[in-house]
Amino acid sequence: MMVRHAGTGQEWGIIFMEKIIRKPNVRQVRRNRQGALEFLTFPILEETGLVRHLFSTRLGGVSEGIFASMNLSYTRGDEKAAVDENFRRISDALLCKPEDIICADQTHTTNIRAVDEKDRGKGIVCPRDYTNIDGLITNVPGIVLATFYADCVPLFFIDTKRRAIGLSHSGWRGTVGRMGQRTIEAMNREYGTRPEDVTAAVGPSICQDCYEVSEDVAEAFRQEFARDGQKAQILLEKGNGKYQLNLWKANQIVLEEAGVRADNIQVTDICTCCNPEYLFSHRASHGKRGNLGAFLGLLPVN
Repeated sequence: MMVRHAGTGQEWGIIFMEKIIRKPNVRQVRRNRQGALEFLTFPILEETGLVRHLFSTRLGGVSEGIFASMNLSYTRGDEKAAVDENFRRISDALLCKPEDIICADQTHTTNIRAVDEKDRGKGIVCPRDYTNIDGLITNVPGIVLATFYADCVPLFFIDTKRRAIGLSHSGWRGTVGRMGQRTIEAMNREYGTRPEDVTAAVGPSICQDCYEVSEDVAEAFRQEFARDGQKAQILLEKGNGKYQLNLWKANQIVLEEAGVRADNIQVTDICTCCNPEYLFSHRASHGKRGNLGAFLGLLPVN
């Protein structure tokens, strides 16, 4: 298994290590292995000492066929028992239980929900009593937030001063709607979070080389990202009304303009679409796929 980094032609071999892998253009994403399960973590989040987190890969689950093997979706046609077991394995890696996890209900909105103890297990061991939620926030230790992906952008947030966290799903609609800013604003309302106290990570998702969009999407980004030089950073015109869109850079701009310090933001360059055997990609699979998961939880206070 080789993992390709977007736009560089560089690859990781099948080397599993606890230390940070350092290569040009690889922004310090750590690969981790527990048995057959492989997942990614971000040193910038680990170094806070406040959270447990991971971003799943396709490796280490029990699902079969187009869902092979670590599928984390109950709604795409996979066997429920397989998805249950996959969540159990993810929970083991996070040192929690499936009933500690709270799942979003993603519909490409910028809606954010504050969750607490009463929400434990929703979306896995009990039904959700909310809909249209693409971001979750909490200040309760011991519960784990979960959002799901197959090309869209995962956004991780830690308020290191007030011990609060957020986890949000940001596709093109969420990005042009400034989901990163909306999440920080929600954390401010609920917990008093200040942007300068936030540590953030932008996780694996589709890269600019793979993400072609139409004129209407490009125009939405031109209008929202209108400051000097921004359009050139996120949109590459191909002609015939087609553009290549850089969601990574757009989300980085959103976070910085929201007040997060540039050195408190980590952006991966691992593309889901470039690595369809390692990560689920809606575009690469033409919709025949499972879901990856992002997970983030506050550690209990000692």
